[in-house]
Amino acid sequence: MKEFLQKLSNGHSLEKDEMRRAAHQLFNEETTDSQIACFLTLLKMKGESVEEITGLVEVLREKALPVKSSMSGVLDNCGTGGDGSHSFNISTTSAFVLAGAGIKVAKHGNRSISSRTGSADVLEHLGISLDFRADEINDLLSECNIAFLYAPHIHSGLKRIMKVRKELKIPTIFNLIGPLTNPVELETQLIGVYRRDRLETMARVLHELGRRRAVVLNGADYMDEASLAGENHLVLLENGRITSFTLTAEDVGMPHYPNSMIKGAGSSENAAILRDVLEGKEGAHLDTVVFNAGIALFAHGSVSSVAEGVKAARDSIASGKAINALQALVEYSQSKRKQVI
Repeated sequence: MKEFLQKLSNGHSLEKDEMRRAAHQLFNEETTDSQIACFLTLLKMKGESVEEITGLVEVLREKALPVKSSMSGVLDNCGTGGDGSHSFNISTTSAFVLAGAGIKVAKHGNRSISSRTGSADVLEHLGISLDFRADEINDLLSECNIAFLYAPHIHSGLKRIMKVRKELKIPTIFNLIGPLTNPVELETQLIGVYRRDRLETMARVLHELGRRRAVVLNGADYMDEASLAGENHLVLLENGRITSFTLTAEDVGMPHYPNSMIKGAGSSENAAILRDVLEGKEGAHLDTVVFNAGIALFAHGSVSSVAEGVKAARDSIASGKAINALQALVEYSQSKRKQVI
């Protein structure tokens, strides 16, 4: 680890192979907590490069729970968090809308870190398991169109690094890479980031990781979700080409809502919001989910425009297919518990 710390302290970036070797050292018991903290801090001070992010993600995915899927077109719509908006669980709710629209969704997520309620918190409240086996994840994608991958279960070797992160109390490279570490071989992806200056960087990492198509976005007021409150900044990755564009509610014929109307609360309140949206309760929550799901459908490539995606998202909810996707995942979890008993 010493050589990597020295190079970073001199302000130089690591090549991808160097970052891969450094990442393996992070898991080495001989590497001290102080060295891990120093490494993460130096990376942050310098600014993490595409090669550094890619190298670390590759190693984390290699060390994750091995999930082999032969399915094509699988998508994840996980955000980085860290925007401080305290919104309800927008991407989690959107995932069920996507599943209802026929998309295979491998939803990667965690408990609350920067928000009041993380995806795992709200899904657990709804009765969904957090410890699906690798073979169960494939079954879920096949039977329910959606599987939830709980980050601490998928990446069980990261406990010591997480401890160091909590002690540092500053954002590090790990605040950016969560959505990138999904062990499922994704073809497409929607990622929301809290840093607008990282949109193109994240798109280039997604290209290095083999994504055929993806959208990276930063919402109005720097949310890590698309917002109906103003101008959203997005980049589209398609076959290696990156295109930047902006998007507002008016662009897709949707109403304007201030972000104050989409704040979340505890797990029970956010679970109720999720159910209300999937059952078609009109308002800011539903429209925000439809907007984000529409962008995800565009990222997937199953629609040719976000406006077309918005229509498909509304149809998923109105037809009852979105709420059925939630119920299918709950029922699978219940049958899993009965087998254990």
